[in-house]
Amino acid sequence: MKTFKLVPVFLLLILASCSTVSVYSDYDKNVDFAPYKTYAFFKPGIDKVEISDLDKRRILRAIDDQMQAKGFTKSENPDLLINIFTKSREQVDVNQFSAGWGYGWGWGWNPYMMYGNQTTVTTSTEGTLFIDFIDAKKKEMIWQGEGIGTLTKNVDKKDEKVAEFVTKILAQYPPVKK
Repeated sequence: MKTFKLVPVFLLLILASCSTVSVYSDYDKNVDFAPYKTYAFFKPGIDKVEISDLDKRRILRAIDDQMQAKGFTKSENPDLLINIFTKSREQVDVNQFSAGWGYGWGWGWNPYMMYGNQTTVTTSTEGTLFIDFIDAKKKEMIWQGEGIGTLTKNVDKKDEKVAEFVTKILAQYPPVKK
């Protein structure tokens, strides 16, 4: 009976470990984050980001959703300016499988020996999204979140992937002082 109670917990742990986005954050420990209630996007910085306008809009919509869910209000006279920055790099994975004669960990005949050496090459794009929070009055960065994960070119999954990046990054804001 107890194993049935542990199954949902086990499944939750498996699903949580399947996440493809790693997040990190850094912040100014001398800043009190409580007074910040309003935000706006830092247009000059966002205009410099070298990604498609479609992807920029996806990111900014996801940030809007998360900020509003946290109780922040978009404003013409904001407490916080939000900037983004992105990086990407190609990942190439080469896997070799050899099914030939020789010493190894098994004994006996291998029915798959006829395939010999097999090499597979896969590529993927790893992306990094930085979200910077800048004190609008002092013009100083006070918090930075970073998310790293595999990107998709599948149009139907882009919104979901961007939302995952932004949600996980902004889950670390405001920082919890220890």
